[in-house]
Amino acid sequence: MPWSTVGGLDMITAMSVLPRHAKRRTSTPAKRALFIFATLCAVGWTTFAAAGGGPENVLLVVNPNSLASLTIANHYAKLRNIPAENILFIPWDTKNQTANVDAFRQRILLPVLQAIKDQRLADQIDYVIYSSDFPWGISLKSDIRKFAEEMKQAAPPPDKEESEKTEDKQDEKKPPPKPEWPKQLTPVGSLNGLTYLWQPVLAGVPAYFYPRSNRYMRRPATAQSDSPTIGFRSNRPFNRQGEVVRSGGQRYFLSTMLGVTAGRGNSVDEVLHYLRRSAEADGTRPKGTIYFVENGNIRSKVRHGLFPSAVSELKELGVAAEIIKGTVPLKKDDVQGVVMGTAGFDWKASGSTILPGAICEHFTSFGGVMREKAGQTPLSEFLRYGAAGASGTVTEPYAIAQKFPSPMVQVHYARGCTLAEAFYQSVSSPYQLLIVGDPLCRPWAAIPQVSVEGVKPGARVSGRLRIKPTATLPDETAVERFELFVDGRRMGKCHPGGILTLNTKNLADGYHQLRVVAVGPPPIESQGRLIIPIRLANHRRAIKATLSTKEPPSPDKPIAISVRSTNSIGVIVLHGSRVVGKLAGAKGRIEIPPDTLGAGPVRLRVVGFGGGGVRTNVAAEPLEFTL
Repeated sequence: MPWSTVGGLDMITAMSVLPRHAKRRTSTPAKRALFIFATLCAVGWTTFAAAGGGPENVLLVVNPNSLASLTIANHYAKLRNIPAENILFIPWDTKNQTANVDAFRQRILLPVLQAIKDQRLADQIDYVIYSSDFPWGISLKSDIRKFAEEMKQAAPPPDKEESEKTEDKQDEKKPPPKPEWPKQLTPVGSLNGLTYLWQPVLAGVPAYFYPRSNRYMRRPATAQSDSPTIGFRSNRPFNRQGEVVRSGGQRYFLSTMLGVTAGRGNSVDEVLHYLRRSAEADGTRPKGTIYFVENGNIRSKVRHGLFPSAVSELKELGVAAEIIKGTVPLKKDDVQGVVMGTAGFDWKASGSTILPGAICEHFTSFGGVMREKAGQTPLSEFLRYGAAGASGTVTEPYAIAQKFPSPMVQVHYARGCTLAEAFYQSVSSPYQLLIVGDPLCRPWAAIPQVSVEGVKPGARVSGRLRIKPTATLPDETAVERFELFVDGRRMGKCHPGGILTLNTKNLADGYHQLRVVAVGPPPIESQGRLIIPIRLANHRRAIKATLSTKEPPSPDKPIAISVRSTNSIGVIVLHGSRVVGKLAGAKGRIEIPPDTLGAGPVRLRVVGFGGGGVRTNVAAEPLEFTL
C-alpha cells in the first residue's frame, strides 16, 4: 500500500469508552499522534510477514546519554544480528528512572512510532526493545485526570423538572457520591507494557487499564477459533474475542527491556552474561525441569488452579515439569523455568541452578520496582543468576491474576514461541508488568537451516540477482516461505521451490548485506536465516574507509577514519541509524569520540554521497572493532 494512502481506518476500540457527548480538543502534538496512528494502521492484513520473531523484526531503542545503554546495545546487536538500520537512538536523562505519561508519549513513544513510519517499517517491526537507562515506571495520573474532566464535561445537562424536584427534596436526599477511580487500577504503568498497548496510550484514553486490554493473550480454544498458541505479528489485528481479523481490531508491539542497570537492577556484566546465555539457548530443546512452586501465600494460591494443566501440557510436549511445595526450588540443578509466589527469596541460598533460556518469575507487588530500598525481592535476582527473562509489576497491583503471567507462559514457550511471545500470550492486563531479558530467546523453536544457490558471500554483483533458497527443519517438515532482506529491509518473497529476485541497479554501489529468511509452518512460524555480504558494482562508484591507526581503538583517543570516495560530495559515518561523523568532499579524515559509541563490539558504516540520488551513493565495507 502506498505510504500516502490512509484508507479504511477503524479507530481503536479503546475510544469507545468515551461517552458520545465527549468532544476531544486536538492539540498539535495530538494531531501528530493521530497522523502517525493512521499511517501505521493503514498497513492492512498481509501474508507477506513472518511471525516467530527475528532480528529484522526488531527496533532496538538505545539511550545515547548512557554508556550502559550503548554498551548493552552494541553487544545485543552483534549477538542477535540486529540490522544497523533498526537501531534507534533516543536521548533520556539517566537520572530519571521514572516519568509521567505525557513525557513518555512525547519523548519516547512518538519518536519510536515516527521512526517506524519514516523508515517504512510498519509492516516489518514486531518488537520494540529498550536497552537500559530508560524509565521503567510511568505515572498515569495525567491521563486519569484528563479522562475524568472529559467525562465531567461530557455529562448531559440535568432535566429542568427533575432539577426542581431534586431542589424540593434536597433536605431529604443526600447528594450522589462522586465517581472514584477504582483503587485496583493503580496509576503507574511499565515502559514495555505501555509500548505494547501503544494505541490507547497514544490516544490518551485509559482503556489500557482494562483487565482484558490484551487480546493477543491466548484463552481456551472454546473461546477462540484459532490455535491456543500463535506467533505474533504487529500488523495482525485482534478482535474482542482474541481472534485475528483482516481489518479494525487492536494492534500491539511486543516490548521488553534488555536490562535495568540503575537502582536494584543488574550490573552491565550481569546483563551481558544472561543475554549471551539466552542467545546460546536457541533451538537447543533443553532437558531441564520447569518448577511450579506452591505455598499458602496469596501470591501463590491465586495461580494454583492452573498449575496441573500447565504441567500436563508441558509433559505432553516432552518437557519435564513438576509442582513442588515451598517458596523457591531448593537444591535443584536443572531449573529450566520457575513460577513462584513469594514476596522475598534468596536464589543463591536456595542452592538451585538456573539453566540457559529459563523464564523465571514471582507473583509479588514490587518485583518490578527498581528504585533502591523498594522492598521485596526484585526481578533482577533471577537475571543475576542467568535467567533469560523475568517480570514484575512496577507498583502495587493488588492480587489480581490478570496483571501477572499465567502459568501458561511456560507452555507457550515450550511450544516454540520466543520469550516475548510467551509472556504476552499469557498476561491479560500487561500495563504494569515490567519484562526484562532477551525477547528473542526461543529454546524450543524448530529453527530452519537455510542454504542458497545463486550468490556467495563476498561476491561482486551487478544487474539482476536470482537466488534459489532451500531450508531444512529438525522435524523434516517443509518451511512456509522465504523472504529476502537487503540491509535489513524486506524486498521480496517466494514459496519453496521458487526464486528470490533483486534488481541491484536500484541500489547504491558498494557493500550490502543480504538476508534470506526461512519461515517455518504456522501457527508458530519460527524463523531461520542466512546472512550474505555482497558488493554491488553497477554505477562505477568506489569508496575505501580504514581506521587510521593499526593500534586497537582505545577509550582515551578519538576513533580516526581515513576515507577516499570517488566522485562523492560528502561522506558520513553511521553507528546504527545515527550519524556520528561526517566529511565534506571526497577524501579526508574523520574523528569520532569513543564515548559516543559505548563499549564492546562496535560496527560503523561509511557512506559516500554523490548528490544525484541513490545510484550516485556508495557504501564502504563496515568497520568493526571492540572498545
